[in-house]
Amino acid sequence: MMTTAYALARPFLFMLDGEKAHHMTLGALEMLHTLGLARTFADHDKAQTRKVMGIDFPNAVGLAAGLDKNGDHIDALGDLGFGFIEIGTITPRPQPGNPKPRLFRLPQAEGIINRMGFNNAGVDVLIDNVKRAKYKGVLGINIGKNFDTPIENAADDYLICLRKVYGLASYVTVNISSPNTKNLRQLQQSDELSGLLGKLKAEQTRLADEQGKYVPLTVKIAPDLDSPQIGVIADLLIQHQIDGVIATNTTLSRAGVEQLPHGNEQGGLSGTPVRTKSTTVIRELSNRLDGALPIIGVGGILEGAHAVEKMQAGASLVQVYSGLIYRGPELVGECIRAIG
Repeated sequence: MMTTAYALARPFLFMLDGEKAHHMTLGALEMLHTLGLARTFADHDKAQTRKVMGIDFPNAVGLAAGLDKNGDHIDALGDLGFGFIEIGTITPRPQPGNPKPRLFRLPQAEGIINRMGFNNAGVDVLIDNVKRAKYKGVLGINIGKNFDTPIENAADDYLICLRKVYGLASYVTVNISSPNTKNLRQLQQSDELSGLLGKLKAEQTRLADEQGKYVPLTVKIAPDLDSPQIGVIADLLIQHQIDGVIATNTTLSRAGVEQLPHGNEQGGLSGTPVRTKSTTVIRELSNRLDGALPIIGVGGILEGAHAVEKMQAGASLVQVYSGLIYRGPELVGECIRAIG
């Protein structure tokens, strides 16, 4: 029933500005949650639990960060059958993000370009939302830096967020790969990444001792990395004993979409166009890490077979986002069944 409903609603939603459609869809999901109907989306029949980073995941399919930046819809999203939900990216202070319009669909390529720019209400609002939520599942919180924090002071912003969310998160993701915050990807370079990871790991150790709870740290990386860069990042993740890596964020490449309407908009490209790049990074990363830490695979999953592809490349878990825009909630159960 719900699958049919989304199929009927999608043409209308695609007539709207992407950001308006996003908010409308989440509003509708909240209404269904209130009525107790959203759970009819969920499909746990063949879900296999997995232990990753010391966490028990009900299934291997999660929601990627970006859809619920402030944690406004945790309970409603929890109805959809995800094995885990990641909220954010959140920054220490509220910020509006980039000027609108900043979200563009490329239906012919099953892609999305966004240049949102970490628009969010600030970490304190997210904390209040998490405390109010009744969701008891695995919750990742994705943290970033404010746009006006100099890159040389970026670690300060990440540390502020880590301290504030630590006690409420199942794991914390350090987002150093969004293309929509100036110079952010610079943090993926060897010296800067090593410095940042060293400070975050030291703070994680201190917080674990203080709170008597170990919360894993993951790092989210870009798909636009060559083999030497992937090797350097892998070595640093191992050296600093980071608990997991999320591969990948959106791409700056426009290969194959340049001639499409909105194909040359600035921002990060997600969906089908990033699928192969993401899987290639996962495979190379997996070879270099050799099991030292798990990979969460994300990028271009629009059907169950794509989720399997990520797992076969070396991912222990997967996340979806753009695929939900094109396929609707049925994608979650399809991926769960395909992975087995």
